[in-house]
Amino acid sequence: MTTTRTPGGHAAHASRIADLAERPWRLLIGGELRPAGDGATFTTFDPFTEEPIARVPDAAVSDVDAAVDAATAARGPWRATPATERAALVLRFADLVEAHADELAFLDCVDAGSPISNARFDVEIALQQMRMFAGFALEMKGQTIPASDALHLTVREPVGVVAKIWPYNHPLMFACRMAAPLIAGNPVVGKPPEAAPLSTLRLAELAAEVFPPGVVNIVVGDGPAPPDRLVRHRAVRRIGFIGSEPTGRAIQRAAAESAVKHVTLELGGKNAMVVFEDSDVDAAAAGAVFGMNFTWSGQSCGSNSRLLVQRSIYEAVVERVAALVQARRIGDPLDEASEQGTMINRAQYEKSLAYIDVARSEGARLVTGGGRPAGDGFDTGYFVSPTVFADVDPASRIAREEVFGPVLSVIPFDTEAEAVAIANSVDYGLTASVWTRDLDRAHRVARDFEAGHTWINGSSTHFPNVPYGGVKGSGVGGKEECLEELLSYTEEKVINVMFR
Repeated sequence: MTTTRTPGGHAAHASRIADLAERPWRLLIGGELRPAGDGATFTTFDPFTEEPIARVPDAAVSDVDAAVDAATAARGPWRATPATERAALVLRFADLVEAHADELAFLDCVDAGSPISNARFDVEIALQQMRMFAGFALEMKGQTIPASDALHLTVREPVGVVAKIWPYNHPLMFACRMAAPLIAGNPVVGKPPEAAPLSTLRLAELAAEVFPPGVVNIVVGDGPAPPDRLVRHRAVRRIGFIGSEPTGRAIQRAAAESAVKHVTLELGGKNAMVVFEDSDVDAAAAGAVFGMNFTWSGQSCGSNSRLLVQRSIYEAVVERVAALVQARRIGDPLDEASEQGTMINRAQYEKSLAYIDVARSEGARLVTGGGRPAGDGFDTGYFVSPTVFADVDPASRIAREEVFGPVLSVIPFDTEAEAVAIANSVDYGLTASVWTRDLDRAHRVARDFEAGHTWINGSSTHFPNVPYGGVKGSGVGGKEECLEELLSYTEEKVINVMFR
């Protein structure tokens, strides 16, 4: 593994973010940028220096209520705004995001520990998705049904107030996915991750320049009370959540206890990449490293954290994967040369290290990594070396539980049936991939995977308007990143016209 260090080290890094502590970070409620109602704040920390970055508003339940009230008041006028006009405002918002792309990427980099190159890529994807959803504005179509000599037709109408809650691994990109419910005619209350809220709070300032009061509201608080109130609020009709499976289940329970709501969940994964002996070994190894999302320190629900390799090429693949991982550059997220930064915070850092200890205790063979990087510049920061374990038992914890860290488990198999059985043996079903030159086997295995999104001879890449989402413990309620996501923020109404 190669290490990188920005000239000047931690001091240079700290000097680049010093002014963030002086900025007046604010919530967005009813078109007004304001502090928390009771003036409370909490501190965000830089996962590289482990030092404070800024103090941001710590929203209380009353702030959530105010945001939902503002969204409720905006519901009628926003619903009445033609879809093309709503899309035009989203496009104007996208242009503002693009104009501030470097600043927004910088905020995600220092707040979440993601390399600056990754943060820039997230801004590019956010822009692509906002503009894609704007282009779908006139696709919210109904239909006519020749059921009788009457006229039977359907129309799509906005759901109502929408709550959007998203995690820390792609804060800006997920925040910009508010575009889908907005174009569908719904006011939104967005709740960014308390671990990395800065890019969304800056986004709130930009949104205030574009949207009518109450159409976009942003609240964040350091604790469970604000999001719990948001999902339980009876005026919230639709909830879109991205995050962990335990939190998703908690949201389902809380929402159901308050009212009947439409809830979509994109949750975790323990994704399998299956490599057969006829594969290009070098290409498969590169795909495994790319698909593991070491670039985000493995903090991705789509990571192919289980690499299943047919026994005849097993050691060759393990050797190539190890070489690629060892060549990766890990260091200061602001360093342009860094390919991997830090974990988001100490809790995730310690969780990854604990799972590495579990893997060792379960008898897995450590191939590379296995802890904190050594050397100058790594005395602080939540760094975990990209880690590869081989000879992993499919029934072990490291093979079944989501680490959400840079830990890849390599598992041998002998037959196609065995590979499919191992791939499907976990509670998750987000993604899966199969590598082979045999077209029949490729389609057969892809068909048999219990996963919502699959690749053949590929991994991890997302494509515009290609539905993304999981099954089993990885999610419920519909696909995202596509027209279906936009339509999920509408309700279908049937109108029967009887002629007399």
